[in-house]
Amino acid sequence: MEIRLPYNWKPRPYQENAWRAREAGIKRICLVWHRRAGKDDFALHTTAVEAHKRVGTYWHMLPEYGQARKAIWEAINPHTGIRRINEAFPEVLRESWRETDMHIQFKNGSTWNVVGSDNYDSLVGSPPIGVVFSEWALAKPQAWAYLRPILAENDGWAIFIYTPRGPNHGQDTYNLARTSPGEWFGELLTVDDTGAIGPERLVKERREYHSEWGPIMGEALFRQEYYCSFEAAIVGSFYGDLIAAARKEGRIGNVPPDPHVEVGTMWDLGYTDSTAIWFFQLVGHQVRFIDYYEAHNVGLEHYAAVLRTKAEQRRFVYSKQMCFFPHDVEVHELTTGESRRAMLWRLGIPVTTVPKHSVMDGISLVRRNFHRYWFDLERTEKGLKALTMYRREWDENKRTLDPAPVHDWTSHASDALRTGQAMLPDYAPLPSLDGREARYRRSRRPDRPRYSRMGH
Repeated sequence: MEIRLPYNWKPRPYQENAWRAREAGIKRICLVWHRRAGKDDFALHTTAVEAHKRVGTYWHMLPEYGQARKAIWEAINPHTGIRRINEAFPEVLRESWRETDMHIQFKNGSTWNVVGSDNYDSLVGSPPIGVVFSEWALAKPQAWAYLRPILAENDGWAIFIYTPRGPNHGQDTYNLARTSPGEWFGELLTVDDTGAIGPERLVKERREYHSEWGPIMGEALFRQEYYCSFEAAIVGSFYGDLIAAARKEGRIGNVPPDPHVEVGTMWDLGYTDSTAIWFFQLVGHQVRFIDYYEAHNVGLEHYAAVLRTKAEQRRFVYSKQMCFFPHDVEVHELTTGESRRAMLWRLGIPVTTVPKHSVMDGISLVRRNFHRYWFDLERTEKGLKALTMYRREWDENKRTLDPAPVHDWTSHASDALRTGQAMLPDYAPLPSLDGREARYRRSRRPDRPRYSRMGH
């Protein structure tokens, strides 16, 4: 049986430019389309065509693996009552189908999987030659950094589809796309551009946003969803307003290290999850974040090497008293019987264990002290983006924000900052390194801390 692809579907008039761009061979496509503009339908049918042009592995990536099943695998088209994947990939094309890992193998040998940006590097099998980054503005940005060289090597393609979520990596991707003609196709379509939602419905939507969020936030969110505004605050963001204020006040920019002041570190430990490290100095009233580092699937030796490299290249001298770790640094490994604290000391990294505290108490403490924070934009950009996106989820059924923060790629930088801030009230700024009169004193403990270079 022969069928024509795309199957029983054609692009809407406003989708035709993007469809033609892919047909013309553009391998990087960024579509910033308003809510309910048919982004995932467009991407699914595009993938169906591509998978039958070239045999290979194709992914449809959501921000989190856990949400992918509901959002794509089980999603039903409300207009037809049919599962979206059955519309795009009719049964006649399929050789096999696995519910467990959301996998389809086509009769021509291509495969398609629904995956999450939170586990992109743990997937086994052939590397993809086509990836759809759905809800890209909420996804883990490291996923693209990881997949970009793979797609470049195998001449693959990537499509980014999303509505904005503030001035984050989604905006960066769109700016790159629109300034790289020939290599990228970038398009931003508002509801006025598409006409996909009628004016009466838009009036109702705006009224509901205003009712739920108030006139200022409600209007900002309405413009984000239907007019693709990158300026609206991120719904449920813990620190977005404070970061915006820091930018306005000039506290985010060029913040070089002070050579006379010790460098402290704030850690969130992980292995399969990321380990995050903030590098900071206390100068007067200010907490200056001068560097940030994050990695995963590597051992503690890796982070010791990172600290040594920064000490050599940036002339950091680390404080023995202000390397702040979460309480689980005291946990003993089952294989060795040694605690991570002991391992870190053996690697030359001093450890100050932060007592366990509630997440929400820590977030409140960070918010109270954020006016003291300064960030070096170039070297802490990844951490800043995570802080901006750290948020509570909006529950559509309850029409309220969940009480707890979302645990995703933004958690690691945020947890590290929260862990360190829990100890900072014990300290006033540090003594100088050159032996001159101490400008800073420890605020609650009578003994002044001693400092040395890491490992000495």
